[in-house]
Amino acid sequence: MNQFYDIAISGFLIGVMISAPMGPTGVLCIQRTLSKGRWPAFVTGVGAALSDLIYCLLTGLGLSFVIDFIENNQEALQIVGSIAIAGYAFFLFRKKPAHQKDSRPDHKNNFFADLCTGFLFTFANPLILFFSITLFARFNFIQQDYNYFHYVVGYSAIVVGALAWWYFITFSVNKVRARFNAHSIWVLNRFIATVLFIMAAVGCYMGIKGLITLNG
Repeated sequence: MNQFYDIAISGFLIGVMISAPMGPTGVLCIQRTLSKGRWPAFVTGVGAALSDLIYCLLTGLGLSFVIDFIENNQEALQIVGSIAIAGYAFFLFRKKPAHQKDSRPDHKNNFFADLCTGFLFTFANPLILFFSITLFARFNFIQQDYNYFHYVVGYSAIVVGALAWWYFITFSVNKVRARFNAHSIWVLNRFIATVLFIMAAVGCYMGIKGLITLNG
């Protein structure tokens, strides 16, 4: 019983810590909470949690050929992911937000689209794989005396931890949402788009620099 408790606690902490760094997905969730509401932003976090789970499964199951592919193509994946982030930042920079009191659903942005963008933004960052390896080592997540049921509990706890983090973030930001009108959200969109552009530029630079170093 203690082993189930230990792996559940470890999994929960891994889920929180792998989601907590304020990368592009975190910035996107904050923007969506303010512009679209809490639940579209939370669904974006659900997509990110699914992506994190895939990276954690790759780490735990030791799928060496996939890990080797990601390691060998880390720079290219980083560039592709950065380009995708830059594309969304361009869209966000030009977007004109609707008024806060307009509660009609936005048919151009449904929950499925929110889920997909959260998933892709997170999955396009291969550095999460190396972060998950570090967290697994830190919390001794992989042990020889664990069986199948232990890992079902552990990986479920990772998902719960990730979802708890996104629930907390969207809940907290939603509390101040009423203070924002259409103009302030327009300003915020442009600020966040600029931050995403910077993140994308840094990612492209690091990816290109890594490719030059490898080929040099």
